[in-house]
Amino acid sequence: MDNFIEELKVKIIEALALEDVTPDDIDPDAQLVGGDLGIDSIDVLELVMLVEKEYGVVIDSKELGAQVFASLSALGAYIQKVRKGG
Repeated sequence: MDNFIEELKVKIIEALALEDVTPDDIDPDAQLVGGDLGIDSIDVLELVMLVEKEYGVVIDSKELGAQVFASLSALGAYIQKVRKGG
């Protein structure tokens, strides 16, 4: 899971063009949306597209999105759960 979280960190930084942010700056358990990274609702749309394109995982409701994007750990766990058919 740690390698997957690191992969997600890099993809998020690239997708959102987060300047002056390195993977080490992202706490996997910190609040993802509205937290220290400044990720807002527009950025969430970018992240939804990233997750769908890169991992084939669909996030199709606001409620699910709120749970999945609560933290990087939550996002990683959800992607892996769906990809394993769970």
